[in-house]
Amino acid sequence: MPKRGKKYIEAKKAIEPGKLYDPREALDILCKIAFAKFDETVDVAVNLGVDPRHADQMVRGAVVLPNGTGKEAKVLVFARGDKAKEARDAGADFVGAEDLVEKIQAGWLDFDRAVATPDMMGIVGRLGRILGPRGLMPNPRTGTVTNDIASAVREIKQGKVEFRTEKTGIVHAHIGKVSFGTDKLVENFYAFMDAILRAKPAAARGQYIKGVTLSTTMGPGIPLNVAKVIRPQMA
Repeated sequence: MPKRGKKYIEAKKAIEPGKLYDPREALDILCKIAFAKFDETVDVAVNLGVDPRHADQMVRGAVVLPNGTGKEAKVLVFARGDKAKEARDAGADFVGAEDLVEKIQAGWLDFDRAVATPDMMGIVGRLGRILGPRGLMPNPRTGTVTNDIASAVREIKQGKVEFRTEKTGIVHAHIGKVSFGTDKLVENFYAFMDAILRAKPAAARGQYIKGVTLSTTMGPGIPLNVAKVIRPQMA
C-alpha cells in the first residue's frame, strides 16, 4: 500500500468510513478538502455491471459538460478542402491529411482529441495501433468521425468528454476543476451520469451501475450512494 502524506491523511478524516454519500455532499467535501497548490481536477469512476470482453457490452460515448472541463483541448482534424477550412474556422489546432499521419507515425502526439471526416478514415486507419490504445482514434460513436466538422470541434473546445469501459468494467472521466465550486460540478456530474445511462448496452443484465466514486487529483475518493447518482427528476 502506498505511503500517504500528512495532507492526504488529514483530508481523509473528513470522509466518514463506510458511509455512501449524496453527490452534492461528496463534491462539497472534495472542494473543501482539496490541498494541492494547483487547481485539482475532479474525477469520477463508475463501476458498471458489464463485461467489456463482449463487444455488445462495451460502454462508450461522449457528453458535452454544461460547465466544461476547465481545460481547453488541443484538437487535431483530418480533413481536406472545404472541410479543412471549416475545421480551422471552428478553432481546430491542427488540420491536415497525409502530412499529419506521417507526423504521428514519426512519434508526434501533441494533441488531446482527434476528429476526421468519413472520407479520411482510409488513411487514419493506419494509425490504429498508435491512437487506439491512447483513446485518440476518431470514432463515429463519439461524434469524432463526422462531416459536421465545425460542430465537432466546437463541442470539444466547449468541454466534450469521451468515455469507454476499461477491461475491469470501470469508466473514468474528468468532470471539472475544484475551482468550479459545488454547483457547477454537480451539474457536470449529472450530465455525465445521464450519458452513462443512455449508453447502457441492451445486452447488459442485472445491476448496471454498481458503484461510483468521486475524487480529486491528489485527494482521497468518496464513495457515492448509487441510488442518488441519477439526476433527481429522472429517478
